[in-house]
Amino acid sequence: MGKSQETFSKKEKEKKRLKKRKDKLAKREERKANPKKTFEESIAYIDENGNFTDTPPDKSKRTVIKAEDIEIGVPTRENENDDPIKSGKVEFYNDEKGYGFIKEDVTNDKYFVHVSSLNGDIGENDKVSFELERGPKGLNAVMVNKI
Repeated sequence: MGKSQETFSKKEKEKKRLKKRKDKLAKREERKANPKKTFEESIAYIDENGNFTDTPPDKSKRTVIKAEDIEIGVPTRENENDDPIKSGKVEFYNDEKGYGFIKEDVTNDKYFVHVSSLNGDIGENDKVSFELERGPKGLNAVMVNKI
């Protein structure tokens, strides 16, 4: 007669399968032995700090939020200047490639500037006035004039 077809790996797989079945039966028996929790016992609450608790929150600490007060999206800027012409300083400018960056005086924001938006020649550290225009990657400086 030939050798048995059971190899070591087949025996190990069979042992794992039997152990898994035994564990599953043990869990089933444990669930049957222990009574189920009621719905009220299984509820978890979240306190004002974001932690889970068993006690319901205090109703006196509740704040009422109206649906009209919720803003979806980017809120509008209320403090924005009405003057479209801004002033700033050229941080970086590359003549060969024809682009640079302008740092605004008031907000210290940097804006991209392209050679096609210039009215005259500019260089680094020059004071300039400009307007902003939305481009594909953010705000760009246009109508750039040297002061």
